[in-house]
Amino acid sequence: MTNFKVITADFINCHISTSKGDSVYSEKRFPKDLTISDLKVKLELMTGGSCNTMQVEAYDENNKLICKLENNNALLGSYPLEDGVRLHVIDQFQMRFNTAQSELDDVPKFVLPEEEYNKRTDTVRSFLQKNELGKYNEQNQEKKRQLEEAEKKMAEDTKVGSRCKVTVQNAATRLGTVMYSGTVDGLSGYWIGVKYDEPLGKNDGSLKGKRYFECPEKYGAFVKPLNITCGDFPEENYDLNEEI
Repeated sequence: MTNFKVITADFINCHISTSKGDSVYSEKRFPKDLTISDLKVKLELMTGGSCNTMQVEAYDENNKLICKLENNNALLGSYPLEDGVRLHVIDQFQMRFNTAQSELDDVPKFVLPEEEYNKRTDTVRSFLQKNELGKYNEQNQEKKRQLEEAEKKMAEDTKVGSRCKVTVQNAATRLGTVMYSGTVDGLSGYWIGVKYDEPLGKNDGSLKGKRYFECPEKYGAFVKPLNITCGDFPEENYDLNEEI
């Protein structure tokens, strides 16, 4: 009798969206042994929502709801999620606040002086400050700022025209040439545009209708600076028409 063992990847590649708008963040990779509670902490740093009040839903590529990630003690890998899934972050506290705010739009407003507002303990600001949520979580905000600065420095040190090696976990190493370094519309942080030596990319140097560099279709890609190593990587001769 033959025994079979099912082997699955240790990580899940996914996209992130939020209830604040219809924009989708860059692709992220999370380990399957991450608890939902720890996942929410990471999503708080990315989206600015509160991990204590957020709800996370998973959708497939057809925008069909797969499941809700409601058990904070469960592991991410315990849910039926595949690469390419979209995790949608709903900030319950922010939604309730926005709803209440919209209901008051037509009511004449009394504007409390800033000094008096700061003294009150029953305001949204005091709630966030007391519970160290959102922008008032100084530790998370400082860590996020440091990561952004480090990523910016790596992007600035990656010069256009340099030969490079792209190493992404669970993917084959690819060689190419740096064609762009900077920000990309619709994506967070800094990105490196690469023209691969082989047609192993995802685009032609343009993304969402905006062109960042020129290259043939399927030769271009945008990757994080952390995944780029510049150096003496001679271009190999890939003769796709070679006869054998």
